[in-house]
Amino acid sequence: MSSLECKGFTEEQEALVVKSWNVMKKNSAELGLQLFLKIFEIAPSAQKMFSFLRDSNVPLHQNAKLKPHAMSVFIMTCESAVQLRKAGKVTVRESSLKKLGAVHFKYGVVDEHFEVTKFALMETIKEAVPEMWSAEMKNAWGEAYDLLVAAIKTEMKPST
Repeated sequence: MSSLECKGFTEEQEALVVKSWNVMKKNSAELGLQLFLKIFEIAPSAQKMFSFLRDSNVPLHQNAKLKPHAMSVFIMTCESAVQLRKAGKVTVRESSLKKLGAVHFKYGVVDEHFEVTKFALMETIKEAVPEMWSAEMKNAWGEAYDLLVAAIKTEMKPST
């Protein structure tokens, strides 16, 4: 899957992603926060990458800046997944892939970070839609996430 074309993302996968996103959408704030709490549970050192968490003594789930950030990341990831087949490529709303790539580059994000996030994302979705969860759905979300990460990685260079 070195190409960023989304030929590998099937109609069936799209249907699973869309169906689950329609259920999760209304809880994106909560689910986004859950996603980040899982990430920090697996990789506590990841917290140091977020300036707004570094000097904060507030419990993570009460951090005023983490919630909106987590929600926007969750929504962006899910909407990018939903758009894959329609757009024929990875699309990101509100913030360009160039900007995302530059930010991830600046903060020193590496493959392991993307892997931890993928694992946390799968767990979050599985808990959000347990009655829909299946191996097929896991594969669909995994494929969509991998394509998004591949697109971000192609732009991971210093911002000009």
